[in-house]
Amino acid sequence: MRSQRRLAAVLLAAALAVTACGGDEGAAPAPTGKAELSFWGWDPNMDKVVAIWNAQNPDIQVTLTNPAGGDQLVNKMVTAHQAGNGPDIAKVEYQSLPALVSGGVVRDITEYTSDTVKDFDEPTLKATKFEGKVYGIPQDVAPLMLFYRTDLFQQYGLTVPKTWDEYKQTAQTLKQKAPNTFITNFDAADPGWFAGLAQQNGADWWSTSGTNWKVDINGEASKKVAAYWEDLVKAGVVDKGPSFSPQWNKQMNDGTLATWISGAWAPAQFAGIAPDTKGKWAVAPLPTWQAGDKATGIWGGSAITVTTDSKRPAEAAKFVSWLNTNAEAVTAQIKNINVYPASTSGRSLPILTQPPPFMPNQTDYYEVIKQSAPNARSFPMWGPNVTVTFASYTDSFGKAMQADSPFAGALDAMQNATVADMKKLGFTLN
Repeated sequence: MRSQRRLAAVLLAAALAVTACGGDEGAAPAPTGKAELSFWGWDPNMDKVVAIWNAQNPDIQVTLTNPAGGDQLVNKMVTAHQAGNGPDIAKVEYQSLPALVSGGVVRDITEYTSDTVKDFDEPTLKATKFEGKVYGIPQDVAPLMLFYRTDLFQQYGLTVPKTWDEYKQTAQTLKQKAPNTFITNFDAADPGWFAGLAQQNGADWWSTSGTNWKVDINGEASKKVAAYWEDLVKAGVVDKGPSFSPQWNKQMNDGTLATWISGAWAPAQFAGIAPDTKGKWAVAPLPTWQAGDKATGIWGGSAITVTTDSKRPAEAAKFVSWLNTNAEAVTAQIKNINVYPASTSGRSLPILTQPPPFMPNQTDYYEVIKQSAPNARSFPMWGPNVTVTFASYTDSFGKAMQADSPFAGALDAMQNATVADMKKLGFTLN
């Protein structure tokens, strides 16, 4: 918690420096009347949830658009903010929130959410709080899980692996029995899953001592993870293609890939990725480095924020609170988006006794997620330039895959790019 407060102090000082230039002099009075709010997000079927709100709140209407997802949306938010025409509301992954706070893009909504935050435990809420101020309402928790094709595992006599050693053995057995099949792919285009794997092994990519920062992206914990996957790639048991590409979708659909290491949100994606595989997937805890360990990492998980460009922050915050705490709204998100709720009350909703529509055969799906969620480890803090780090991941690991060069070098490149950028931004590093 002390490191979280130190992070908050640094980020909020930067935020104040940014916002102080504009000041509040001559601010126009708050608008009244019907509120027309814009909402940027990428969840499939979120329009169905927004429709419930709009039907019940004729004086506060929300229009949903999907300009991009993840890091791309963050970049669009920054650009829109600089032009003064950002949305009222935006979905932001937890790792991106510190940079948006420091950039003055998202708003402190503490005054509007005093009752809302009571529905969240402190470990969940701390990802959206800095110096005790609330900058977003948590939407979901996304522990890394192992999704596997039950039909392929049965066909080839495979046992669901509980450790990474077992996962490697399973990959080798599968390749022997089905030479054209891979246990999974190594995604050099999306850093989120690799960050989650590093988290599971205890990596802390950023830390602080006072106002000084330390970056440890290429530390031993991360290099152990990288070396493990490098071995699988070189052995030919893991495919090299990026996730979410047309080729990957085809492989997921036709059984070329037997597992997918993904966040708890994966079932919402299967229909678009592998439409012919309904009922063929199951979820299990992520394999661990030591037998009996329960640790996992996190891939994604988001907060819903109100931006500093919004002229109707009170109304926007009202919608954000409703979206993530109202029983009808959270139930609709579980049904249509397959989120695992961040709110305490949301985790007890009756719908969680039902499996996701695409995985009707696994009736205990949410129970498995519930057991893994408390063991999900994120970094104690995210750095102020995550987009730079993630862009370097894509570049450096992509080059390593093409050149068949050591993955440790890719981590070194990420380290160097992150440190150089933080120094350029004026941060002091140990």
